[in-house]
Amino acid sequence: MSSKLNKASAIAVAAMMTTILLSANGSGAAAESLVPVAVPQEPTPEIQPAQIEPQVQQVPSAEPDVADSLAELVAAQPHPEALSSELNCLAGAIYFEAKGESLAGQLAVGRVVVARSKSGRFPGSYCGVVFQPSQFSFVRGGALPYIKKQSIDWKEAVAIAQIAHEGTWRSPVEGALFFHASRVSPGWRLQRLARVDNHIFYR
Repeated sequence: MSSKLNKASAIAVAAMMTTILLSANGSGAAAESLVPVAVPQEPTPEIQPAQIEPQVQQVPSAEPDVADSLAELVAAQPHPEALSSELNCLAGAIYFEAKGESLAGQLAVGRVVVARSKSGRFPGSYCGVVFQPSQFSFVRGGALPYIKKQSIDWKEAVAIAQIAHEGTWRSPVEGALFFHASRVSPGWRLQRLARVDNHIFYR
């Protein structure tokens, strides 16, 4: 009887130990000691050669210089039969101040007129800026002098005026509000930006 009891006790103890061990495997402490198991990934579909679109990479060309690019933009401008009074004033300022200069120099002059009209410190129109007393030496009696409107210089000034008005090309002295001919030294206490052709520009 006692051997049967001992055998039954041993079975009971073994069953209890199995229960304890199984419950420990589910606890947090046991989870820390478990070896991580790799989670199966979704298989990546294979790309067949027919599905790949060929990509053609452009060979970079040499950067065009600024003058050439601005020249192309000037050439692309329309040639209106008649200009609005505002564009006429802007083109007139470019023509009388900078004709014969580089396109960048003409644009710099035009952008000064545009910047002044938007600054709140000068009249709010191109004609107001151009005809403001004691600002532009070419103005005579509140009017523009005679312009040869069939000339290349005028056609170029009109194209630059359109570019300056639309803001499609940055001036080399963008934001300038003042300029004077390089041959004079007015002694202005302003921030000098740069010299472009025959003018020195300030903010």
